[in-house]
Amino acid sequence: MPAIKNSIKKHADSIIALRRHFHTYPELSAKEFNTQQKIMDELFALGLVPRKIAGTGVIADLKGALPGKTVAIRADIDALELEDECGKPYQSQNPGVCHACGHDGHTAMLIGAAKTLVDLKDNLTGNIRFLFQPSEECFPGGAALMIKEGALTDVDTIIGAHLWQTLRVGTSGISYNRMMASPDQFTIQIKGRGGHGSMPHQTIDALLIGAQVVTTLHTIVSRNIDPLEQAVLSIGVFRSGDTFNIIPDTATLVGTVRSFSKEVKTTIFKRIEEVVSGICQGAGATFQIDTIFGFSPVINNPEVADVLFNASGISLSKENSLLIDPVMGGEDFSCYLEKIPGAFIFIGVGNEEEGIIYPQHHPKYDIDERSLAYGTEIMVRAAMKLAFPTS
Repeated sequence: MPAIKNSIKKHADSIIALRRHFHTYPELSAKEFNTQQKIMDELFALGLVPRKIAGTGVIADLKGALPGKTVAIRADIDALELEDECGKPYQSQNPGVCHACGHDGHTAMLIGAAKTLVDLKDNLTGNIRFLFQPSEECFPGGAALMIKEGALTDVDTIIGAHLWQTLRVGTSGISYNRMMASPDQFTIQIKGRGGHGSMPHQTIDALLIGAQVVTTLHTIVSRNIDPLEQAVLSIGVFRSGDTFNIIPDTATLVGTVRSFSKEVKTTIFKRIEEVVSGICQGAGATFQIDTIFGFSPVINNPEVADVLFNASGISLSKENSLLIDPVMGGEDFSCYLEKIPGAFIFIGVGNEEEGIIYPQHHPKYDIDERSLAYGTEIMVRAAMKLAFPTS
């Protein structure tokens, strides 16, 4: 349908301008008040009737000319607690807050999709629901609250897109099954007995015990998990001691587990308990383990994924529409997929020639903004296809 490309071309500059606005004025999870108002202003200007949801989220519906299915398109709107170092005119003006994961682009693309679908509403069969979700970056996430407050009421299918740096601009990536992992967190507190560095025999060295724990935990995936399964265990925090000549009495370790199956998750956390217990018992220390179990894995519905894949084939070409392996990052888009059929797709933003090489959550993260029109077009095409009652 040439009208889709023509409409997106008409709105391309405004989509980029919106992305730059959101990048300049990012807001943290559950604090996206100005972002919320900007989204509502844009949707009101289109003749839609947006309403607030989940505190700082926005929801709006577009009714097509003919009856059909209802398709939701979701974008997350929150930023990260990170200092922006992109060095562009649109660098964050809010100290310590940065759109380093692409949510500024997701928000702009969904507004762009709304603009395009409003242009095409006389040719639209079915209904589109626009979901602007807060708090994706902060567990327990905003998706569950969106659902609780009715975001999926009467919705048949949901789709979403994530700008993805490891894919070059002009490409997309999707899986017909496993897409993103379940992200879990654990904290280990080790209690020993401190003392003078010159008299270690009088101590129970929590730092040394913690080091043994770190080393052994990293054998769990390689020695207890089927090598054909996908799993990750990583330690991100090891905190112990303050002074060079004092053996510390405590150590704190914080890490993450990423998995796709409940069996793998159960095995890993069982082994964490066994490893920590065994090492601490052998050294005479005590311990405590606290866990936070995150979102379920993002598992795409094959039929919906196929619609997105075909939409990308039209928008970008079949050669640039890639079937990819799952990634171990997590996303609360999985909450929607536990309720209704749906799928998630990655939109490439990388451009090595232009220096757009920094990964998500890096202070210099940026995108090739041509990706915004590509992502918008894929969402529009897929939504229109899914809304058609015979599709």
